[in-house]
Amino acid sequence: MSEAARTARHELRTPVNHILSYARLVHEEAAELGLADLLPHLEVIAAAGQQALALIDDLLAPSPDDSDVSRDRARTSLRSLAERLEEQTNRLRRESAAAGRESVADDLGRIWEAALQLLAHVENVATASSETRREEPPLPLGEGEERGVAHVRFAGEGYHGTLLVVDDNEANRDVLSRSLVRLGYSVRCAENGRVALDLLAATDVDLVLLDIMMPELDGYGVLERRRADPRLRDVPFIVISATGDDESVIRCIELGAEDYLPKPFDPVLLRARIGACLEKKRLHDAERRLHEQEQRQLATIQAQAAELAEWNQALERRVAEQVARLERIERLKRFLPSQLAETIVATGDESLLESHRRQIAVVFCDLRGFTPFAETAEPEEVMDVLAEYHATMGELISRFEGTVEHFAADGLMVLFNDPLPCPDAEARAVRMALQMRARMAELSADWRKRGHALGFGVGISLGYATLGRIGFEGRLHYAAIGSVVNLAARLCGEAKDGQILVSQRVCAAVEGLVRTEAVGDLSLKGFHNPVPAFEVVGP
Repeated sequence: MSEAARTARHELRTPVNHILSYARLVHEEAAELGLADLLPHLEVIAAAGQQALALIDDLLAPSPDDSDVSRDRARTSLRSLAERLEEQTNRLRRESAAAGRESVADDLGRIWEAALQLLAHVENVATASSETRREEPPLPLGEGEERGVAHVRFAGEGYHGTLLVVDDNEANRDVLSRSLVRLGYSVRCAENGRVALDLLAATDVDLVLLDIMMPELDGYGVLERRRADPRLRDVPFIVISATGDDESVIRCIELGAEDYLPKPFDPVLLRARIGACLEKKRLHDAERRLHEQEQRQLATIQAQAAELAEWNQALERRVAEQVARLERIERLKRFLPSQLAETIVATGDESLLESHRRQIAVVFCDLRGFTPFAETAEPEEVMDVLAEYHATMGELISRFEGTVEHFAADGLMVLFNDPLPCPDAEARAVRMALQMRARMAELSADWRKRGHALGFGVGISLGYATLGRIGFEGRLHYAAIGSVVNLAARLCGEAKDGQILVSQRVCAAVEGLVRTEAVGDLSLKGFHNPVPAFEVVGP
């Protein structure tokens, strides 16, 4: 991407970033102050900001016939949208000021100013967008930008520290620093790279949030100097910039940035990245302090008897082995079930990951009515329901020592008899399903009080499957493949609210342990012949 096109993208997205970020801040403040009348207007403003991002991409996108028609249409729509934003925020600003809501009026004024800036920049992008069309396709929206920000809430938890915000735009510094303060961080600000380096030389900083396009010394220059300064190498840098082209991202990562987020940033994603970077730095600092302490102790021990020195060296080896073991477990847990990861580390045998065939019991369960619920409920309500659901299911899965093969939203798949064998896989699967049904009855009753009509169904099958590691380098998954998996999923799909449907083999295996009733032969997708199914009525 040329410098002119990059500048056009930066100038258009910067005021949109201000609109979305201040809309989120004002929404949070209005909700805390009980200003319910403002909330719908702020949600409209946030939605308009997201629409503006899409129009900016259309404006800078290439056209197959190099025609200006689509670009002119996008510019016209963007101009109209900016005019409506300017008019609405100006009206809300005046009304809030007249009602004595000074802090709200000030932030609405910043949104109004951003809308004016966006309007002013719309006519100046013709050359840059034309050049972009000739060079390359449009860049996609940044990760998380399609999610609305109007209802984003923060809770300051975890490890807090001192953060440095480096951005030449005062509004960017203001909205980002205020968001970080709400999370409990101590925040310092710098208006360009040179001021940032001076602050870093004089102040202990835990993490730097860095813009790219700045006067005097830009973000690239800061990253280059940081790489050359041993004192700054352990300080994580996250780049937050409206210049989101691949070339900039690659260059920043090559210069040592921990991450790169586009503006407008997703506040939830930013919070997660900051937390991860600070936790990594905390562990690194602790390891460095431990290493320094060990070196001092080693110097003293070396002056003592050889036997004591030998004992100390053995102790260090054991500590290093334990740390390496814990780190390996954590790495494996990123893509394998905890049970399997711990077994591999304990035995040192990775052959469990190789493809193999074994008889397993498969449990599929999900929520009835979840799709219409997710389509109509607020995202926060959906996340709350899923959190309660997953916590309840996870406790029972751990109690019965099942292996979670995967879960997606409300769907869960649990294996028994792999990777670790168990003699009563079918009985465990059915007993767990009964406990799940009982617990879900309690949860469903509570959800109904909140207006959520959600049920629960389970399907269980028994048979042989091929199990092993699938995926690609850096993202692996332990999977089970076979008709036994498909059968459990189809039985789950047929189960009504509160039903546990099992295959004929499962029914025979648990005969005498639970009460079952035949439901007849079912025509299931993927199975040529009707499949006998049975319902687990109770223990």
